[in-house]
Amino acid sequence: MKNNTEVIETIIKLSHERNLSISELARRTKMAKSAVSKYFNKTRSFPLNRLNQFAAALEVTPEELLGVPRNLHPISGTVKIPVLGVIACGDPIMAEENIDSFIEEPKETLPTGKLFYLRAKGRSMSPTIPDGANVLIRQQPDVEDGEIAAVLLTNENEATLKRIKHSKDIILLLPDNPEYQPIVSSDENPIRILGKALRYVSRL
Repeated sequence: MKNNTEVIETIIKLSHERNLSISELARRTKMAKSAVSKYFNKTRSFPLNRLNQFAAALEVTPEELLGVPRNLHPISGTVKIPVLGVIACGDPIMAEENIDSFIEEPKETLPTGKLFYLRAKGRSMSPTIPDGANVLIRQQPDVEDGEIAAVLLTNENEATLKRIKHSKDIILLLPDNPEYQPIVSSDENPIRILGKALRYVSRL
């Protein structure tokens, strides 16, 4: 959406395109010519409560003056996405006992697929993902090299967030923080990829 100066520039541009003088625009908006001149000279901030008057005078919508996209649709509903805690390796991911809470999100902002949130613990993925952030995960059994995944460490019944690298018969779980060591999957240290990390939300 446009700021105050950009709105004035749009009004000036539309006035020139329509060959409207300041006097004519003042007449159409029922304002003093001196006031309109100050907007054009940018010596006075444009009052947004006059937006409808100027839109009507220029034969456009207020949304066009503000630069609101034409394809912007109102939010039609929300979805509650589960935030997972400890995950028992034999349970389905979305088992009730795995869910700590829910985060409500607008449907229009969500990608496709089965989604859940996982709370980041520690600084191993810093600075990419801060400690305590809720990371949105799309459930899927594998990810591409270099992507961040939610991974179940089955010996510990705990999910972690790490960058994935496939190497022959093993999977490397790589931290973004160089202070932490990679985790190597093996028969003694089995893992299961729960899904791909898409984005995170964090409290300020």
